[in-house]
Amino acid sequence: MLRWGSQALRRFSTGRVYFKNKLKLALIGQSIFGQEVYSHLCKEGHRVVGVFTVPDKDGKADPLALAAERDGTPVFKFPRWRVKGKTIKEVAEAYRSVSAELNVLPFCTQFIPMDVIDSPKHGSIIYHPSILPRHRGASAINWTLIMGDKKAGFSVFWADDGLDTGPILLQRSCDVEPNDTVDTLYNRFLFPEGIKAMVEAVQLIADGKALRIPQTEEGATYEGIQKKENAEISWEQSAEVLHNWIRGHDKVPGAWTEINGQMVTFYGSSLLKSSVPPGEPLEIKGAKTPGLVTKNGLVLFGNDGKALMVRNLQFEDGKMIPASQYFSAGETSVLELTAEEVKVAETIKVIWAGILSNVPVIEDSTDFFKSGASSMDVVRLVEEIRQKCGGLQLQNEDVYMATKFEDFIQKIVRKLRGEDQEAELLVAYVSKEVNEMTVKMPYQCFINGQFTDADDGKTYDTINPTDGSTICKVSYASLVDVDKAVAAAKDAFENGEWGRMNARERGRLMYRLADLLEENQEELATIEALDSGAVYTLALKTHIGMSVQTFRYFAGWCDKIQGSTIPINQARPNHNLTFTKKEPLGVCAIIIPWNYPLMMLAWKSAACLAAGNTLVLKPAQVTPLTALKFAELSVRAGFPKGVINIIPGSGGVAGQRLSEHPDIRKLGFTGSTLIGKQIMKSCAVSNLKKVSLELGGKSPLIIFNDCELDKAVRMGMGAVFFNKGENCIAAGRLFVEESIHDEFVTKVVEEIKKMKIGDPLDRSTDHGPQNHKAHLEKLLQYCETGVKEGATLVYGGRQVRRPGFFMEPTVFTDVEDHMYLAKEESFGPIMVISKFQNGDIDGVLQRANNTEYGLASGVFTRDINKAMYVSEKLEAGTVFINTYNKTDVAAPFGGVKQSGFGKDLGEEALNEYLKTKTVTLEY
Repeated sequence: MLRWGSQALRRFSTGRVYFKNKLKLALIGQSIFGQEVYSHLCKEGHRVVGVFTVPDKDGKADPLALAAERDGTPVFKFPRWRVKGKTIKEVAEAYRSVSAELNVLPFCTQFIPMDVIDSPKHGSIIYHPSILPRHRGASAINWTLIMGDKKAGFSVFWADDGLDTGPILLQRSCDVEPNDTVDTLYNRFLFPEGIKAMVEAVQLIADGKALRIPQTEEGATYEGIQKKENAEISWEQSAEVLHNWIRGHDKVPGAWTEINGQMVTFYGSSLLKSSVPPGEPLEIKGAKTPGLVTKNGLVLFGNDGKALMVRNLQFEDGKMIPASQYFSAGETSVLELTAEEVKVAETIKVIWAGILSNVPVIEDSTDFFKSGASSMDVVRLVEEIRQKCGGLQLQNEDVYMATKFEDFIQKIVRKLRGEDQEAELLVAYVSKEVNEMTVKMPYQCFINGQFTDADDGKTYDTINPTDGSTICKVSYASLVDVDKAVAAAKDAFENGEWGRMNARERGRLMYRLADLLEENQEELATIEALDSGAVYTLALKTHIGMSVQTFRYFAGWCDKIQGSTIPINQARPNHNLTFTKKEPLGVCAIIIPWNYPLMMLAWKSAACLAAGNTLVLKPAQVTPLTALKFAELSVRAGFPKGVINIIPGSGGVAGQRLSEHPDIRKLGFTGSTLIGKQIMKSCAVSNLKKVSLELGGKSPLIIFNDCELDKAVRMGMGAVFFNKGENCIAAGRLFVEESIHDEFVTKVVEEIKKMKIGDPLDRSTDHGPQNHKAHLEKLLQYCETGVKEGATLVYGGRQVRRPGFFMEPTVFTDVEDHMYLAKEESFGPIMVISKFQNGDIDGVLQRANNTEYGLASGVFTRDINKAMYVSEKLEAGTVFINTYNKTDVAAPFGGVKQSGFGKDLGEEALNEYLKTKTVTLEY
């Protein structure tokens, strides 16, 4: 009787439940699966009176035998149970001596005679890894995958004469994922759930509740696939069929084809959902379309034009290599070892000898697996080397890729020398000696972990607003570049290391990136001053400082994203468990504005990455440089390729393509309401992608006569002039109570006259240049319109007479509700003041809310009751009381009405980049 099993190691613990009825059991089988079933049956109080397993192999006992011997349970190791169809007398006598009431066969590779099967009072039950009668035989799981079944599972049935046709006791099933392999199905479901099912089946028998559901003898019974000649790939099939054939034979015996006259076996197949990456053609015998050796693996094509990718290749001599290295596989030379490396090699030889205790001498040709090592030994090898070789880090895959001792030592030496590392990041910089430092600024697109020119070679000038000079020429991303970036992000999410990374490791990378931002804060703040005109001291504190805080805050959230369990109405007699999972969306696009180039990047991308997504980010065309420097630092922090992509360029080209791209699942945008509406429409029409928008504002600030006036003046000026007025939550209109209006205006003008306008790198500067020339011209036009409509220009309203894009801080009074100044956002250093009657709280609230915007608002008063009443009535996403501009990374930020929807910062921001999945199971 031949039963399927796996060498994969998994530990599983069922909850302990004690029942009154217990049985005397004989366990017949082997492997870790058999060991786990044995252990759990013992825990449940059943008495295992004998274990019947296979003889030791290469001096090593089977895991089931080891566990039983440790407990003092009688263990019998028979090489066979019958000869020429007849039961061996001595074996039968040994079996009957234990007087079992039930035979349990969790995994058995031997043919057990029917007189043994039928001997106990309750007969024999056996585990089978398929939903009988769909697949029978030793290769049931393999055929589940080869046939493309959508459901997999297992059966516990009453043993028969070896045809797997006995009555069914119980069955369990699970969905088959598109890229499942034999190992993933076994580890995820068949192993852990199979242990529970075997324990449950024994208890059902003990309680007299076991079913016997007859099987039809007709079914999909298959021969074993263990013969290599049966695993050759037939190429005239679809990509999905080819993928199923390869993964169904992974890892034994391995699906193969002929390449350049030799047999090559394929491992690690996955369907290719993204666009086909560039690569070098590889002729394959029988395939009409050549394969492509790419940096990620070997791409193969079905007769339907669709593609799949395999990760690893194995040659006839047993050597396994990454498929991406096919053309360079033969170029590796033997390394000469230094004295220190010889010591490491000797240490590793001792480790090998300890694991392969059955091998007299470890030689260069000794093969780890052919000498009897198992997957558990791989874990031991990797951990012992880490412990005894100075913390040398290996992956399990390193062992599989170099199974012979000589090859393994060569791999270790290359790792020690750093030769196995990916090529160093190449960055083309524009360097400037400025602010008493050398500032090095990348200027190319950043796609799939590399800086590269735009596909069509186009560039544009980014301008220093302080003097109007060109800082450098920046790559102007084309549609092709956008598509490349999205493809890279999609591949990183679906196939790359990022998609498999645990949450805590993701958080570690984000913490490291925050550290690098902080270590480079002076350079980043200088670039921000050069490219956006931000005052250097403000850039240090806010532009860069808050970016660091944001990444640290969301790094801490990575391993705290949780779903919940939900009590639902039970349908008796069944029970249900319903829970939710929070999952990343996939590829996210982020489009940021020019007023806080790095901080706006951090606000959105930190939440996006913490949730587990990958991203394509388009910085504002006029301020791309800190985003590109950020890209460089992300590589230094260890972010895998494709996770972060930065594409400088125009909104009309790159931004529009992002909003239309079918592979993007979420778009986060900060900018004008007009553009936000266009983006939302494109996102809806394309693929109904999720959207969050932080748009324009006309934030009201109400100043009552019972306020602390000097503080209100100081805070009111900050509310308008902070960051040159280029602030999304800037107070767009001040409502000042009539009795203090004139004094308030006088004090504001006095303070403005003290402000120093000038070079943002000068530490004493209060007010730098506007971000770019077009914006300055818009602000000047805004002031002209205000004067024409009858508002009183109290101060400023002109360009400063000096090079660059400087504007005087400006104050308007007598602004009536119908005027342009009262309705439209300036996004500049223009204070718009309107008077309201003493005591008219509801009247001023009505005027303050008479706008389609609702991003922020503020109130100054000593009366807490008044303050709370006003805060409740103001229609805005944020209300400041006796302060302004006080944002924090833990506090959610976003608007209402035409100021947009969705939140940045705080726990709520994570929900913008997550989806909720509800799972219900019956038990």
